[in-house]
Amino acid sequence: MTATSVALLGFVAWLIFLVLSLGIVRTSLVMTGKRAANSFNSSGDDMAPFGYRLTRAHANCYENLPAAAALLLYAMATGQTEITNGLAYIFLGARIAQSVAHLISTNRSFVLIRFVFFVIQIAIMVIWLLSFFGIV
Repeated sequence: MTATSVALLGFVAWLIFLVLSLGIVRTSLVMTGKRAANSFNSSGDDMAPFGYRLTRAHANCYENLPAAAALLLYAMATGQTEITNGLAYIFLGARIAQSVAHLISTNRSFVLIRFVFFVIQIAIMVIWLLSFFGIV
């Protein structure tokens, strides 16, 4: 298994972990009678702070998955994983670290930390894209 395929599967696994975690939080609220099953806002703004952060971390993952998946799948489909392999684990680590920072807090320091991890991911995807075009 290449680093590229590990990064793709790791991203998907992380997304599934977040959605399952969100499901557990919401199910526990329903099962304890604190909320009706059909009463949750998709934004998560009607939940306790951790539930809101979890909702937003999950949404941020699925918002960014298409671009990352497209680049990683392109590399695999065209036999160019040598372009993505070198930064694949850093990319996945930055993705997970961004989510973890989001889950911990939304205070200014953690928002800045989260932003740094986001920028790392975007920079890596730009490097991959430019490399596919032979620019870098």
